[in-house]
Amino acid sequence: MLKTSLPRNLVTSDSNNKSIQKTISQLISQFMSKKATFTLLTTTMLSLGLTACLPNEKQDAKVVINKNPYPSTYQALPAESTLFTNATILTGTGERINNGDILLVNGKVTQVGTDLSAEQATVIDMKGKWITPGIIDVHSHLGVYPNPEVESHSDGNEMTSPNTSEVWAEHSVWPQDPAFQAARAGGITSLQILPGSANLFGGRGVTLRNVPSETMQGMKFSGAPYGLKMACGENPKRVYGRRKILPSTRMGNVAGYRSAWLAATEYKRDWDKYDSDYSAGKNPDAPKRDLALDTLMGVLEGEILIHNHCYKAEEMAVMIDLGNEFNYHSGTFHHAIEGYKIADLLAANGNCAAMWPDWWGFKMEAFDMVEENVAIVDAVKNSCAVVHSDSATTIQRLNQEAAKVMHRANENGFALKEEDAIKWITANAAKSLGINDEVGSLEAGKNADVVVWNMNPFSVYAQAEQVFIDGAKVYDRFDEKYQALSDFLLGQQLDNHVSKAVTQLENNSTTNAATKPANKK
Repeated sequence: MLKTSLPRNLVTSDSNNKSIQKTISQLISQFMSKKATFTLLTTTMLSLGLTACLPNEKQDAKVVINKNPYPSTYQALPAESTLFTNATILTGTGERINNGDILLVNGKVTQVGTDLSAEQATVIDMKGKWITPGIIDVHSHLGVYPNPEVESHSDGNEMTSPNTSEVWAEHSVWPQDPAFQAARAGGITSLQILPGSANLFGGRGVTLRNVPSETMQGMKFSGAPYGLKMACGENPKRVYGRRKILPSTRMGNVAGYRSAWLAATEYKRDWDKYDSDYSAGKNPDAPKRDLALDTLMGVLEGEILIHNHCYKAEEMAVMIDLGNEFNYHSGTFHHAIEGYKIADLLAANGNCAAMWPDWWGFKMEAFDMVEENVAIVDAVKNSCAVVHSDSATTIQRLNQEAAKVMHRANENGFALKEEDAIKWITANAAKSLGINDEVGSLEAGKNADVVVWNMNPFSVYAQAEQVFIDGAKVYDRFDEKYQALSDFLLGQQLDNHVSKAVTQLENNSTTNAATKPANKK
């Protein structure tokens, strides 16, 4: 067969057999190579054809983390269109308007100025009164350490691990805490409820509207960012050092933060890869959920704000660097006793500092205090100085807390005015909580959170006479209809009434027995 397949000129009696054999071998090699190429091409095409006939791999339902599993059910109370006239208005923007007017319509501030008029609005002459934005407390434990102060209500500090990022303060809030009403009487319209400071990571805080409600969700400020409570310094190292576990030193504190943020960085990378692979049409396995890491990942994604209990200047500087290391913003420093030492650093990094006017000396890290602290922080360009309470008592007088700072600072060479100081408990506080687009100042388009004061709110004699949230009156000093009491207090009043009635009956019974003549036998 081979011989007949060859060209005729190769079938010869040539005596050079080696040359012929070489030529034949080359032809056979070429033939086999072409055959192999053809076979490979045919196999590849067949394989592609079969693959095209197969269905694509079906994706499982995508795993998505519900970032708002306990949504707000807050509903603004009905509000009337109201025009307040002839008041001294502190707008919260650094402006003071004498004989000013403010118009509230549909729960919003619509106009602020002088000589305003409005159809179909109730006009109220506020001559002699002062009007400010609603007061905001960025550091409160109402509801998680409520009154009465008993062990069964002590729900603000999960002191079981240095990192309890998985806990949420809102799950401890008792809305019947009578202190909410007391705070309303002091002009408090919004407040952030934080866990305690025993842990490196204490858990999430929640921002509430200070309205009467049977549920936490009914108070929850819709759309307000969550906060993550962190703590540096003495508290965590004391609590866990006594247990002989990390941290027992300040360097242990920082090591604990870094370990947690490393884990959160890897967790975020796993979820990012899962989302990317799923978007590419693959069917990847979702990472295993971790509630603590969910919270830390929320910080890394810029959705959760840091609120850091931190007293000392050098520690705040370290926490700023920690944020830079792991690419998150170090947020607001709370208490910040030594904020005045690094006021320029705080302003340059965009940190708010929430401070007391005069708390100091109750532990070593709180020793190096100056009463001008808030004013010194405030004096730097682009600063964010805040006055906070951290107390169920002083939250009722946050206006006076700010007044203390203004007074002491002006005694020592500052020239602060009421329009400056009001920002510490309104606009700057709203910025700290990430709600300054809605509240914190009296500007057109913002929520009508308004306090009417009987006089200059920085006077020790000042009283909030009326308080409005979203344009609806929630407190009136002279009208019991707007002095809502919690069910707990109503129960106490009923108990007192019954107790008095029983006492009266007992007294009457004793008196009757003493005066009744003896029965004759």
